[in-house]
Amino acid sequence: MFLTDDKIKFLEKKALDIRRSIIDMLIEAKSGHTAGPLDMADVFTYLYFHALKHDPKNPAWPYRDLVVLSNGHICPVLYATLAHAGYFSVKELMTLRKLGSRLQGHPHRDWLPILETSSGPLGSGLSQAVGMAIADRMDNGVAGSRTVVCLMSDGELDEGNSWEAIALAGKEKLQNLIVILDRNNIQIDGFTENVMPLEPLPEKWLHFNWHVQEVSGHDFRAIDQAYLQAKSISGRPSVIIAHTIPSKGIPEFERQYEWHGKPPTTPAEIEIARAALHELRTLGGKIKSEHQ
Repeated sequence: MFLTDDKIKFLEKKALDIRRSIIDMLIEAKSGHTAGPLDMADVFTYLYFHALKHDPKNPAWPYRDLVVLSNGHICPVLYATLAHAGYFSVKELMTLRKLGSRLQGHPHRDWLPILETSSGPLGSGLSQAVGMAIADRMDNGVAGSRTVVCLMSDGELDEGNSWEAIALAGKEKLQNLIVILDRNNIQIDGFTENVMPLEPLPEKWLHFNWHVQEVSGHDFRAIDQAYLQAKSISGRPSVIIAHTIPSKGIPEFERQYEWHGKPPTTPAEIEIARAALHELRTLGGKIKSEHQ
């Protein structure tokens, strides 16, 4: 179903609530990652509040779509989205990274069984997703019965096992597999094109028999159109390269790779983060959508 204007407004406000929860979680935990969770809030909001087949009241529903978070360090956005979608209480988000919490610093299925996988070692998630897509096809025919969505970071494409999984998925023509790649151009040591250049990135995926699209990761209509097109493709897997702005929503933090792996901790940083998101709430939750 195509997005209506009213649904887009709803998604914008929901994404803002998720961003606010991310910042509150990180401030309470005093550790964790800021840039990736904030920049992927729109994508996660779109998935869990519009696109996916899932049921918060029945997480093990056998016909659910499967979500694999490969870049597990951005789990605050996953946890916040799951909480706002009704899988558990929003209050539990404040236990992030605390001793005994279900919300570990990387997603851990032993602690939180509603997750499809445990993640953390970068480059492993796509291999897991490929296995799930192959298993679903074996059980339910070439098209499968559900969609396997793998969220990845651009930095993890430095890992050779990522490309092994990309090659296998293309060879197996896994049309029930969609990758959404966070192309925020940063990783913990700097900018991706300085650490290990990835371009020409779309052409590389194309050569492995993938259907490739590029969109703004902050434009709900563009994300929706790309996702619907990916769902319609037959005979090969799809990748949506989502161009995002690191730390989206907090202008003072945006595009700075230093925020990849740290939270706001000083009183000034905390005030900046909360003030920026409060201002967005007074504007109705709308964040400028075009990629800049």
